[in-house]
Amino acid sequence: MPGTKKQYGALAWRYTVAGREILLISSRDTGRWVIPKGWPIAGLSPSQAAAREAFEEAGLGGQISKKPIGNFEYSKRLDNGSVLPCKVDVYSLEQMIQHQTWPEQGQRRMQWFPVAEAANAVQEPELKAIIRKLA
Repeated sequence: MPGTKKQYGALAWRYTVAGREILLISSRDTGRWVIPKGWPIAGLSPSQAAAREAFEEAGLGGQISKKPIGNFEYSKRLDNGSVLPCKVDVYSLEQMIQHQTWPEQGQRRMQWFPVAEAANAVQEPELKAIIRKLA
């Protein structure tokens, strides 16, 4: 897509007795289930930027992959009502810590889902496929 803007996202996961779980957060505007993601951050590599978003949006810390595990496109609605096409490089984040406080605490819902449920909960087909690969 011409004019597509780059973003970096973290697909956070953990192991439980029942198997691997995926963390999803609600978007602030529509409330749909998404992964933590955001714009490039000066001075940080793409994977570090994805890890920073996971901390700012969900309070997570952990082991981030150096290379993306996939990417997906979506349309971001801006405050002025216009829509911006975005392509998100997705990095795997194995959750190691849940911080007690974080910048966007209370602005979003957070929920851990079994892999299949997480894939069904997100809207973007390419993101569904990336999540299913973690099963």
